[in-house]
Amino acid sequence: MNMRDCPDLLEITPSAEVERVRHGWRAKCLQRLVRMDLPVPRSFAIPAAAVQTIAAGRSGGLPGLSALFETGDGLVSVRPSAVMPDWGGPGTVLNVGINDATHARLAGRIGRGNADAIYLSFVQSYAINIARLDPDMFAQEGDGALAHALRLYHDEMDEDFPQDPARQLAEVLRSMARAWDGPSARLLRQAKGAPADAPLGLVVQDMALALGPGLSGSGTIQFVDPVTGTPRVTGRFRGQHHGAAVGSGAETLYLTCDERGTSLEDVAPDIFADLVRFGVAARERLREEMQIEFVLTDGRISIIDAVRLQRSSRASVRIAVALARDGIIPRTEAVMRVEPRALADLLHHQVDPRSPRDVIARGINASPGAATGRIVFSAAAAQAAAAREEACILVRRETVPEDIRGMHASVAVLTERGGTTSHAAVIARGLGKPCIVGASGIGIDGRARTLHAGARLLREGDEITIDGSSGEVLAGAAALLDPALDEAFTQLLDWADAAGGIGVRANADTPEDARTARRFSAQGIGLCRTEHMFFDADRLPAMREMIFADKPADRKLALDRILPMQRRDFIELFEIMAGLPVTIRLFDPPLHEFLPHDREGLRELAESLDLPLSDVTRRVEALSEFNPMLGMRGVRLGITVPEIYDMQARAIFEATVEASRKGAPVVPEIMVPLVSAMREVELVKTRVDAVAAAVRNERRSDFTYRLGVMVETPRAALRAGDIAAHAAFLSFGTNDLTQMTYGLSRDDAGRFMGIYVGQGVYAEDPFHFLDNEGVGELLLVGARRARQQRPGITIAVCGEHGGNPESIDFCAEAQFDYVSCSPFRVPVARLAAAQSAINSRLRDKT
Repeated sequence: MNMRDCPDLLEITPSAEVERVRHGWRAKCLQRLVRMDLPVPRSFAIPAAAVQTIAAGRSGGLPGLSALFETGDGLVSVRPSAVMPDWGGPGTVLNVGINDATHARLAGRIGRGNADAIYLSFVQSYAINIARLDPDMFAQEGDGALAHALRLYHDEMDEDFPQDPARQLAEVLRSMARAWDGPSARLLRQAKGAPADAPLGLVVQDMALALGPGLSGSGTIQFVDPVTGTPRVTGRFRGQHHGAAVGSGAETLYLTCDERGTSLEDVAPDIFADLVRFGVAARERLREEMQIEFVLTDGRISIIDAVRLQRSSRASVRIAVALARDGIIPRTEAVMRVEPRALADLLHHQVDPRSPRDVIARGINASPGAATGRIVFSAAAAQAAAAREEACILVRRETVPEDIRGMHASVAVLTERGGTTSHAAVIARGLGKPCIVGASGIGIDGRARTLHAGARLLREGDEITIDGSSGEVLAGAAALLDPALDEAFTQLLDWADAAGGIGVRANADTPEDARTARRFSAQGIGLCRTEHMFFDADRLPAMREMIFADKPADRKLALDRILPMQRRDFIELFEIMAGLPVTIRLFDPPLHEFLPHDREGLRELAESLDLPLSDVTRRVEALSEFNPMLGMRGVRLGITVPEIYDMQARAIFEATVEASRKGAPVVPEIMVPLVSAMREVELVKTRVDAVAAAVRNERRSDFTYRLGVMVETPRAALRAGDIAAHAAFLSFGTNDLTQMTYGLSRDDAGRFMGIYVGQGVYAEDPFHFLDNEGVGELLLVGARRARQQRPGITIAVCGEHGGNPESIDFCAEAQFDYVSCSPFRVPVARLAAAQSAINSRLRDKT
């Protein structure tokens, strides 16, 4: 063939200038296989520019196409070759070039039935996809089907089926090029991260027929388990055995011997050994675990293609670590090859991807993992189920602080309302439990104890499965995979830590959270929300007594009952963290969250306080607020009811003295929430300093502490310079800061957020991905002004964005000191921090 006759057809040879950006990943991969001297059929690459010309119809096709049919059986296949394999492309077209003459030659070599099947398959494909004829017209199979299809084509098109192979190929190329530019294909690849104008190359390859008198057929082979990542040869071979016809005698042979019966390894051990040898070579040369597509023709192997093996998250980790340990890729590349969010799948049970899924509802995947349990509709029912050692799933319209005990007792949570930073989402992530919020299409009737999911009616006690990774609710008990916190997982994170990057702490409210944080190698606690400790059954009565007290002295008496409990909490946290920093946020929520709101609860409270029901009802109503989010909470409560912060400061300092005597010196970090003015910090600091001095005198022990501010209001970010004068650190609480900056309720925005993102109002949900342009600018302004006032001040992020890889990259670029996230997101953050550091070094080199 004279290549000067068709300059846009590049034969893929070892020395050809095949470029991924021009010819696509498949063309480049085939060249590597050719360079490895594997038996690849003659192949040609058509560059993206030529494909665009073909799609636009600006030429009659490529010159010299007829030369492609001069070898072998005179048939070719056409495959897409985008820049990235994940971008997909139009389907492969096989057996291009078959006509009456070729059909007659094939019939003499492989039998008329086989030749008819090949010809019929192409006629059907061409008529449906290129000529755009009705698929139902060409559905006939069996004897006479070929003649019927050719006759139908003539009747519909007023011409015979094209006999010129070059014309067939030109039309196939044009159809595939135009399919790539179709609106559906464009949307699908954009969803996978491709730019709207992503180019497409095409590969034309001589057909290796899976037919012949000897062992013939086609198959795929891979060398690790795609779910677990463990070494294992798997795949299937579909073909003829001893010359049986494709239709009736074809059989599936498994590649290796197992309980399924006959294997290719048994039938043709030499061929099997060659395939394994090819796989080992491909792994080393392509630096990846590949799935190889092959064809046997009379016992002769042809390697048609090799693609990156599709794999689960757990397999991704194990494969990357194995490749690095074998010296095929560097350790830093292994770190870069694993998507940080994929690690979340390894920390929890997951629905086995091989099992059937009976989806009854979908919502926002607020906390990853999967669990099966029986439906309960209240925290009390969840606790009762846990007492019976029965797995249950708490189903609520939306959760409130009183539901925390029920969330602890359940294996998963499902809510009708809420978004990614709603109460249920944040708590479930902290507990490491699967959670779906904002589930569309469900209706909850708490009194009847029923759940409507579409047309289905479920009752309390019915079994469901929550897939918090996908956001799907499944009927019944699904097959689950165990967590994969194995040696490969640990090794990858050790390599990640060695790569450096921004610090990673954990949001931990309980000793259990702290132990989880240590298990995942968090560098300390970046946020301990003390209010969750007040909902325990033994503390809630004292808390309510304090709320109903009219005088400071009476409030102090009630809080004195809580003081030893808080002290024990902090001692345990300090001991678990063993010298690592612990940042304790002072009391934040409004007081009404600790009070009942139903009549039965109010009556029980009146009885416990020995007060008339009317007095209790009036007090509860007086404490209710039109907008509690912006009401008397955080530092505002600490200034107006200072006894609360006094008690907490004393508990912290007494715990500091006690824990320091037992182990490493403790330097607690006390964080003031919801600040908006410098004077608020001054007032709190004065009282905290006084408590510290009193404890030093009483315990005859010296200690230090660091006072900081949680920046959650836009004004605090803008006035960070003033605030920094009285703070050793600033930690941006991006959940509330996003809420206040946008004027959105994080609990309610899920109702319309999907529509907003879908219509391009927001690029992403700002509660899930940090808004770099708006909220991010406040972070940068606040950090810059704080550092100008106080060089060396610690700057951090402790909202849920702290576990988001894109947000971590933003914080690293801004040179923040650390991020803090829920304990089960710490591994994700550690890997994301390492990848950010590696990328930064690569940018510096260029």
